[in-house]
Amino acid sequence: MKKRIVLLIIWLSTASLVAQDVTGAWGGTLDVQGTRLRVVFNVTEGPEGYITTLDSPDQGVKGMPVTTTEVDGPKITFGLPSARITYQGVLKDSSIVGTFTQHSQDFPLTLTKRTMEEMAVVRPQEPSEPYPYIAENVTFPNKNANITLAGTLTLPREKGPFPAVVLISGSGPQNRDEELMGHKPFLVLSDHLTRNGIAVLRYDDRGFGASTGDFASATSADFATDVVSAITYLKSRSEIDGKAIGLVGHSEGGLIAPMVAAGSKDVAFMVLMAGSGIRGDKLLLLQEELIERVLGTPEPEIKQMLETNGKLFDAIVNSKDDTRLKSELRDILEEEGAVTVPEGMTKVELISAQIGQFTSPWVKYFLRYDPSSNLGKVTCPVLAINGEKDLQVPPQENLSAIKKAINKGGNSNVTTREFKGLNHLFQEAETGSPLEYAKIEQTIAPVVLNAITAWIKTQTN
Repeated sequence: MKKRIVLLIIWLSTASLVAQDVTGAWGGTLDVQGTRLRVVFNVTEGPEGYITTLDSPDQGVKGMPVTTTEVDGPKITFGLPSARITYQGVLKDSSIVGTFTQHSQDFPLTLTKRTMEEMAVVRPQEPSEPYPYIAENVTFPNKNANITLAGTLTLPREKGPFPAVVLISGSGPQNRDEELMGHKPFLVLSDHLTRNGIAVLRYDDRGFGASTGDFASATSADFATDVVSAITYLKSRSEIDGKAIGLVGHSEGGLIAPMVAAGSKDVAFMVLMAGSGIRGDKLLLLQEELIERVLGTPEPEIKQMLETNGKLFDAIVNSKDDTRLKSELRDILEEEGAVTVPEGMTKVELISAQIGQFTSPWVKYFLRYDPSSNLGKVTCPVLAINGEKDLQVPPQENLSAIKKAINKGGNSNVTTREFKGLNHLFQEAETGSPLEYAKIEQTIAPVVLNAITAWIKTQTN
């Protein structure tokens, strides 16, 4: 699901340095409530000045363009108004010393030239080549969407045919490893499954990585057709047991998997990792409340956020006319009261940007979608798991809703399990805050990897 973490963005370029001093990779580390987040700004010189893109390895951000750059002697200001972010720094020797600001919160940040190797963090679970199995880069079409998806198929070296799974990533554009916050969960999961005799197909989201298509205009329902195409591809491979193909979906992927399983006889089993069982608007309000509370946001502010977003979500869920919806959202946002408007942007521009976000195809679909309808049509065995400290898809509300919906449809073959002490990424965590994700070295707790593998083997033996 969408993550409300302090997003990193912006800057670089100064007239006081010659080009060879400015161009290159500039890196630094933000300290956000005890969590250290790396940022790298890649600077090149174009015909009209410097061009800068941002990488945030710990949040899976790469190549994000910087919006504005202002240089006044040694003073440098970078900004991304749509994200309410500015950076103001001063060039001192070979460093840029400054302050990163978002939503009126200031964070000191010093940038120095460095390589990605110098910015690397420890991720002990990531496998390295040579693998004890076959890893094949593959492509397959989604003919209905007229796009091509690119991914990796891992196969045991023993003689098949093998049971197989399709991995379905969470929200936001992600590559085949579901790379986020400096972790590669799907790389770790596929490695573990394949070492245990299970073939795995994981792929870049449409319009991302090596896959074609338009991610921004797609909804969860569109992503479900990509999964159907992945199943069709697996059935074409002689190494795969066509009667033992399952789905493993994480976060939004756990929302998409039942859409596919409900309408397909080709899905033999399904694992929902932090999948939701309640309507999108209710989930996001619950998510916001829990995350803001663990971040220490004052209760009156949380109450105001929930009231405002509740009104916005209600308008979106109940609207039948997008033109009228934009007018309703504008009225709600204008009545919100005092709003901090980022430098270089007017309140009117800020509200227009917010309306654009709220009326995007994905957001509208997600807020309106109730997963119980498709969960009730699932007939295959289901394993639904959550971490006890998951603040993005809280376990108590969602596991019970998933089981209730599946049972109501007449399917009693559903197992739910809550893992003590684990967060949304199934890491061993202290509070469950998204700000912990990057600083935890563990990618997926071994107990989860073993539990998923054992359950799949039970279904396929």
